[in-house]
Amino acid sequence: MQSSGHRLRDVEQHQPLLSGGEEEVAASRIWFIQDSCGMVCAFMTWFLVMYAEFVVNFVMLLPSKSFWFSLINGVAFNFLAVLALTSHLRTMLTDPGAVPKGNATKEYMESLQLKPGEVIYKCPKCCSIKPERAHHCSICKRCIRKMDHHCPWVNNCVGENNQRFFVLFTMYIASISLHALCLCGFHFFTCVKVQWNECSDFSPPVAVMLLIFLCLEALLFLTFTAVMFGTQIHSICNDETEIERLKNEKPTWERRVRWEGMKSVFGGPPSLLWFNPFAGLRLQVLMVRARKNGAEFSV
Repeated sequence: MQSSGHRLRDVEQHQPLLSGGEEEVAASRIWFIQDSCGMVCAFMTWFLVMYAEFVVNFVMLLPSKSFWFSLINGVAFNFLAVLALTSHLRTMLTDPGAVPKGNATKEYMESLQLKPGEVIYKCPKCCSIKPERAHHCSICKRCIRKMDHHCPWVNNCVGENNQRFFVLFTMYIASISLHALCLCGFHFFTCVKVQWNECSDFSPPVAVMLLIFLCLEALLFLTFTAVMFGTQIHSICNDETEIERLKNEKPTWERRVRWEGMKSVFGGPPSLLWFNPFAGLRLQVLMVRARKNGAEFSV
């Protein structure tokens, strides 16, 4: 006798819960969660990255007497910061894998033509047919495929469609945090050595306060994002979401472990595209459809 998970997977193979047209619309629409806490956290993320940009560029690099030191570190830091913010936007504005709301109608259930003994699950909160490995998010108010967790810092769920961008976001934030810490340490050492003479365009007390706050911010962000990055890679390699791990759910699906799991999340064999948050971005098509149909927001 088949388990309920296998029955549901059979139903999805014969009668997909998302048709091809609906999948295309879901991939191209603008997704945004109108949650006040999430929007504040997302704004704070951008503000803190911009603060780090300001201190690194205008307090440490531009006043430096070494042209090549400023150029190399400036290009590297700003390049990583752009990748981090792009990854943040892609995570926040990408549909994480939301199941169509309210599709568990009597007419639709009859159209599935279920055989005797076949089982599907209905979410009582959003009145949708719940696919395998989907969980309901009380903030997004939707069932999300392969939902890992809801992250207020990206104002979105981390799920099937945007986990890759979340991993890149944590990786690039950890990278610029480590880079900022190294630059702060070197700048403090250099300035103390010359007793802060011609060390910065700002007065020594102001420069010290800016650097101390940047060090605290970078240390906090480095710790948090490095742990999240490691947790995400571990989950991907074990094909197990954080919710599934916490609930100790026994897998009824065929697990894709290690490189198979990485390839399923990042798409294709290992390449530089894995590290590119711009990959797959169809901005022109998205703008045309947004003008034609209007932006779609999740409430």
